Amino acid sequence: MEPPTTQKMAAIAAAREHDLTLARRAASGDRSAQRELFHAQRNSVHHTLYRILGSNRDLEDLIQDSFLEIFRGLHSYRGDSTLARWCQTISTRVAYLAISRRKPPSIDLALVQDQLANDDDTRREAQMRELGRRLYAALDRIDPKQRIAFALAVVDGLPLREVAQLTDSTVVAVKTRVWRARRDLMKRASRDPVLSQYVAELATTRKEVEP
Repeated sequence: MEPPTTQKMAAIAAAREHDLTLARRAASGDRSAQRELFHAQRNSVHHTLYRILGSNRDLEDLIQDSFLEIFRGLHSYRGDSTLARWCQTISTRVAYLAISRRKPPSIDLALVQDQLANDDDTRREAQMRELGRRLYAALDRIDPKQRIAFALAVVDGLPLREVAQLTDSTVVAVKTRVWRARRDLMKRASRDPVLSQYVAELATTRKEVEP
């Protein structure tokens, strides 16, 4: 990897300074800064929660919970990471608490064979929705920390180092959680060949073993 150029380093420094200034203004009660921060980070927060939780009926409430925690903690932001990464870290914690509080579904995965039309965009879209439903139904039943590591590293494709930063863990711990999550998922998918194949395909398309 080539070292960053002086111009790139200057751009990074300017972005960090902007983040820090915005955070300080928002923490001081500046409503325009708070609105700017919310609009700038909402998509990132939504993306993080969605990747961890899937299509969840409580997603909008959890976005609001995340921003409550973000605004409460702004005074502690020091610019050591980007503001986006800092907000993603808080969103990950909110997702972890949400998973820890709720009970897993009382029924096992439904072994449903889809009756879909010929190969076309509609069929593919329906297949992907069903695969996502089955995957997140299985993820509902595994350890929250393993679920989060798997969702971020495998489903979202983030490098292990980034997942470790988001979850305040070591790279080794994240790697172990991803491995255990995949092992658990494959066991739970043993009666569902569609899900089993999907989990196996994720392993080949995502390079989560690399930091």
